[in-house]
Amino acid sequence: MKQLKLIAAAALLSATAFSASAADQEILIAPDITFDFKGVATTTDSLLSGNTDVLTFTGLSAGWYQVELSVSGNYVNLTSASINGQTPFSLVNGSKTTSALFEITSASPFKLTLNGSVLNSDLAKYSGHITVSAVPEPATYGMLLGGLGLMGFVARRRKQQQQ
Repeated sequence: MKQLKLIAAAALLSATAFSASAADQEILIAPDITFDFKGVATTTDSLLSGNTDVLTFTGLSAGWYQVELSVSGNYVNLTSASINGQTPFSLVNGSKTTSALFEITSASPFKLTLNGSVLNSDLAKYSGHITVSAVPEPATYGMLLGGLGLMGFVARRRKQQQQ
């Protein structure tokens, strides 16, 4: 059983390590692991065709996630990024690198839409990294505070009984 789990984990990591190189692609993702992706024109789909590429990330259940995105490119002008139509709450668009931070409350698939234009179709390419981290729900913090309060109450009661 332990070997089966190890083989399944290795298969998941190897499948995600070699992402497809089509302009629009689908990538299986897991929390707290950085995934690399790249956009390269193919014979059937050019890079940023229609000024848009869509990368779909699957494999996450419903929840609250913080998504860190970094994209850099050559001969590509990336103008914006969105996930499921949501714009980032933090976006830094440099001359060659775009970084964005999102908070998402939904289940996958997450559709990352990159908008921009190609400056030289023969040399254009981009690559990026995405990391998705689960964010604790507010109820989790409430339970933590309740537990700490209960521990304080028990400690105070023990101290009073010892006196």
